[in-house]
Amino acid sequence: MSLLQEVLAFNKEFVETEQYREYATTKYPNKRMVILTCMDTRLVELLPKALNVKNGDIKIVKTAGALVSHPFGSIMRSILVALYQLKADEVLVIGHHDCGMSGMNANAMIENMKERGISEETISTLNYSGIDIESWLEGFNKVEDSVAHSVDMIKNHPLIPAVPVHGLVIDPSTGKLDLVVDGYEKK
Repeated sequence: MSLLQEVLAFNKEFVETEQYREYATTKYPNKRMVILTCMDTRLVELLPKALNVKNGDIKIVKTAGALVSHPFGSIMRSILVALYQLKADEVLVIGHHDCGMSGMNANAMIENMKERGISEETISTLNYSGIDIESWLEGFNKVEDSVAHSVDMIKNHPLIPAVPVHGLVIDPSTGKLDLVVDGYEKK
């Protein structure tokens, strides 16, 4: 049985036995907060438990490295939707130690792409079209600096209302949170 077939078989039983009932909530976050965090597998269950949030409490946006790399990309749009349409009043950016984006080597990733079938011609076309693929695939060296950068991008966005934007780093082994930016402090 393929992984997709396993998922669909489980889902059929999940729906038939009405297991979804325990997760019923509205589209509005009870704790009125939106979190930008990493897509790391270790955070799927750990992060909500470490924050004491359950289904319905928060809006959560996940991306590699919890990075806001473009002020008008889908990450910022999602945060704006949470704030303006879904009643969130605070933003948390939560990065984590031992992140795959930490020290990521763009050239190694490009070589990996080529090994998996992406042609040199495609890479060259992107570069000649004005896309700096190496910069686009660039990681970061220190997670605290990356979190502070994302907080700054959000806080200073021209469409962000006056809301607290916090920055934290979580340990993916223990769930311990370290404060990087306290969005309540005025600078």
